[in-house]
Amino acid sequence: MWLTLAIISVALLVCCLKYVAKHVATIGSNPFHRDTREPLKPMVHNRKEKNKVLKQGFLASKVPDNLDAVVIGSGIGGLGLAVLLAKVGKKVLVLEQHDRAGGCCHTFTEKGFEFDVGIHYVGDLQDHKPFRCMLDQMTDGQLQWEPLENPFDHVVIGPPEKRRRYPIYSGRTRFPEELKKCFPGEEAAIDEYMRLVTKTGRGIWFMALLKYLPAFLAELLVRSGVVKYLSPFYKMANRSLTQVVNELTENEDLRAVFSYIFGTYGNMPKEASFAMHSLLVMHYLNGAWYPKGGASEIAYHMIPIIEKAGGAVLVRAPVNRILFNHAREACGVSVMKGQEEVHIHAPIVISNAGIFNTYQTLLPKELQAVPAIQRQLSMMKHGAGGLSIFVGLDGTKEELGLKADNYWIFQESNLDQLVMKYRDSSREESSKNIPLLFVASPSAKDPTWEERSPGSKSTLSLVSFANYDWFEEWKDDKVTNRASDYKDLKRAFIETALQVVLEVFPKITKDKVEYIDAGTPVTNTHYIGAPKGEIYGADHGMERFTPELSANMRPQTAFKNLYLTGQDVFVCGFAGALAGALVCGSAILRRNLHEDAIALAKKTKFVHTKHKGV
Repeated sequence: MWLTLAIISVALLVCCLKYVAKHVATIGSNPFHRDTREPLKPMVHNRKEKNKVLKQGFLASKVPDNLDAVVIGSGIGGLGLAVLLAKVGKKVLVLEQHDRAGGCCHTFTEKGFEFDVGIHYVGDLQDHKPFRCMLDQMTDGQLQWEPLENPFDHVVIGPPEKRRRYPIYSGRTRFPEELKKCFPGEEAAIDEYMRLVTKTGRGIWFMALLKYLPAFLAELLVRSGVVKYLSPFYKMANRSLTQVVNELTENEDLRAVFSYIFGTYGNMPKEASFAMHSLLVMHYLNGAWYPKGGASEIAYHMIPIIEKAGGAVLVRAPVNRILFNHAREACGVSVMKGQEEVHIHAPIVISNAGIFNTYQTLLPKELQAVPAIQRQLSMMKHGAGGLSIFVGLDGTKEELGLKADNYWIFQESNLDQLVMKYRDSSREESSKNIPLLFVASPSAKDPTWEERSPGSKSTLSLVSFANYDWFEEWKDDKVTNRASDYKDLKRAFIETALQVVLEVFPKITKDKVEYIDAGTPVTNTHYIGAPKGEIYGADHGMERFTPELSANMRPQTAFKNLYLTGQDVFVCGFAGALAGALVCGSAILRRNLHEDAIALAKKTKFVHTKHKGV
């Protein structure tokens, strides 16, 4: 029986791979057909000059004629896709409801301090690797990256009187070696953890395969049961992070260190898929980087490529609905300009607004009821609400003891219990007991900071989670002037988080704090259009990583000419949203853009190596 199953499985997989090779890889235009990097131009630090690119307000007169596509949302999933299409000559319009482009890659300034909202560090950016090559091409080589310190992360566990600190180093050998120094006697557990993470993470290609294949072939693979037998990723997808690490060791602190990065996708360890966790560990295994000049550099260098092809990126352009013709084919969008609707027509409509906004808000009511739409919605749920605290400090990084690294601070090592208690308690009680706090200094990571912000100033970004329903009653208040009880609740969270920072960073004192404020889940709803304040899109628990959901959540929708892009299509985060853009671009251009990016990476590496040899 097992032999028969194995033969059938291999035969099915070979047929699917042959289909991809024959029918996907060679059809449409290739945005990665040549190296488009240009010599570095001087960085622009003048905010007014940058805003001419990032803050182009919507007017009907600014909409280009004869559009090839319109994209809803200027987060990296939307901008990235628009760049891919622009690189093959498509005229694309990107519409953003906020007053600046970039989505979670945008920055804002308060009291002279510039803050990032979503880019804290990015992995897998070694020279000539596919991900780095792809980003270089999508910014014509103008986006520069600065490596973080090594160790790049620090896990801090316990109350002030007995805090334990564990440095996390990058490097495929150094990462486990340094862990073994911290946990003598746990060498076997650490080696097995590394083996499982590596094997599982490398199996992510199967998720891409399920999205590239025609729906009937993907469904055949899923129903046959082949996926779970042939893919290490899906074999481990239904195992929780807690299950796996608890089988490896009895050491509570090591369990917490194995699990610490769950904060980058928002699920407590017992609800998190070990497969998703493995992706994140693998993503940072070779190091972490930060964009020189801050996160706004990403959109700043992408937008000109879209414009060069005749397209545009316009802000203050809230799309209120997608337009359809009588055949139920998407044919454009409606933008609210004041009290009037402006209709924009295009043969392709792509939504980077997330599955819930797209299906529950932007579709006409009668189309929301379509069974295929309801099936997809039933398979997804909202992710955790995000809490971000922005701190402006008086002092240089040296004076304040800040480096280009990150701190993950936990009350104790029993992570599941801590998060459950926090999530299930009243908002007043939880505001005094934040179980997890991510702390980083954007100003210390950016080598251009002192040039861009003269004077002894520094910034901190603090990130945690908060229930949307704790703040929901104030969602309709004016964002800059919500009720006093909302401000009091927000202040309680801020004070708790700040106390942790003062304890962990002894050189930072309260009198050094010149500015501090927080963004709650309802803040996220206003600025980035997150319906429940989520910062990672749809939930990334174990249910998200079933083969059935992977095969069904694809860029093609139930309606002709309507596509989805971004993190809800693939996985969360900067790299995940870009992967969603590549999958969507592949569906539209009818070729495998992942393979195209890999091919160009190999070519540029060969040319570089040859040139070096000469």
